[in-house]
Amino acid sequence: MPMASQDLTVVALLADPDAPTEVAQRMARVLPSRLADKAQQGRRFDVNVVSEPFTAGTEDTSILMQRIRDRAGSEHWDIVVALTDLPLHTHGHKLVVDLNHEHGLALLSLPTLGGWRLQTRARRAVEEVVLGLTGPPADGAQGPQQRQPPMGRFVSRLAPVHPGAVDEEEIADLRYVLSGPRGYLRVLVGMVRANRPWRLVPGLSKALAAALATGAVATVNSTVWSLAGALSAPRLVIATVGSLVLMIGWLIVDAQLWHRSSDVSREARQRVKLYNASTVLTVGIGVVVCYAGLMVVNLVWALFILNDQVFASMTQTPLHTADYWTLSWFVASVATVGGALGSGLESDEAIRAAAYSKREQERRDMLLDDGDQLKP
Repeated sequence: MPMASQDLTVVALLADPDAPTEVAQRMARVLPSRLADKAQQGRRFDVNVVSEPFTAGTEDTSILMQRIRDRAGSEHWDIVVALTDLPLHTHGHKLVVDLNHEHGLALLSLPTLGGWRLQTRARRAVEEVVLGLTGPPADGAQGPQQRQPPMGRFVSRLAPVHPGAVDEEEIADLRYVLSGPRGYLRVLVGMVRANRPWRLVPGLSKALAAALATGAVATVNSTVWSLAGALSAPRLVIATVGSLVLMIGWLIVDAQLWHRSSDVSREARQRVKLYNASTVLTVGIGVVVCYAGLMVVNLVWALFILNDQVFASMTQTPLHTADYWTLSWFVASVATVGGALGSGLESDEAIRAAAYSKREQERRDMLLDDGDQLKP
C-alpha cells in the first residue's frame, strides 16, 4: 500500500452511479471514525466518494482492476475501494472482492452481499478491506496470500464466501468468491436489491391509471358481479397469476428489458441468466405491489358504491361481506390486464432502470459524454 502521510490515510470510494454511489455516500459519513477506532495507533482516515462509471463497457475483473489502478495513479489516494452493482465473474465463480496490497486497491461487487441489510454489510466489508490493506506490508516470500486473510471475519459472516484462484499476471493478489446454489441465490437477491424494485411503482403510473379506470368501471358492472360470484377460489388464483404474468411479460417486452449477448462463453451465459432473472423478479415485485394496491382501492370503491338491494336484484343472491373481497380480487385481475394493454410505457426510464443491460448502456453514454467534454 502507498505510504500514508502523518498517520492520515486517504480512502477513496470509487462508486458506479446510482445505487453504489448512494451506498458509498451513506457509509462515508461514519467510516472515518469507525476506521480510526478499529485501527487505533493514532491513525486517522479521510474518506472521499467519487461517482463515475468505471465499469462501462466491460465486466472483466482484470480490466477493471487496471482501470482502478490507473485512476488511483492520477490522485493522491492511499487506498481505493471500488464499488459496483454488477455481478462479476472470474474463473467460473462470482466475485466478491479483489484485493491488491501493493497499490492499496479493492474491487467489491455489492450483489454478492445479498439483499438484506445491504448498507450494514457493505460498510463492514469496506472496513475489513481498508483495515486489511492498511496492515503491515508483507516481506520476503510471505506475500498477501500467506498472511492472515484481511477478510477473515467478513468471510465467516457471509458464508459461502471463500478465497478464489488468482493468476500470476493479474493485478489482484487476493480474491474472495461465491460459489454453489447458495452463492447464486445470494447474488440474485443482491441484484434485485440493487435494482430497487420499490422505485418501479411510480414508474408504473400510466399502467396504474389505466388499471384504476378499468377497475372503477368493472366494479359497477353487474356482469362482473355475477362472474366474480360464480368463480371458485382456484379460478380466481389462475386469473391472478395469469394477469400478473401478462403484465410482467408486457412490461419486459415493451421496454425491451430482456438481455441478450453475442458472447457464448460460460461466464457470459451466467451473466445473461442473472440479468434476466433479476429483471423478472424486480418487475414482478413492482407489479405485485401494484396489484395489491389495486385490490385495496377496488375494495374501498366497492364498499362505497355497491348497494345490497341492487346487487341482490341483479345477481339473485344477497350481498355478503365475502362478496366484497371476491369482487375486489376478480376486478384487480381484470384491471391489471387493462393496465398492461393500455400502459404505453415504452419511454419510461423507471422501468428500463430495472435491467442491468440498460444501466450499463447509460454508463457507456456517460463515459462518452465525459470524453466529449474533455475534448478541446
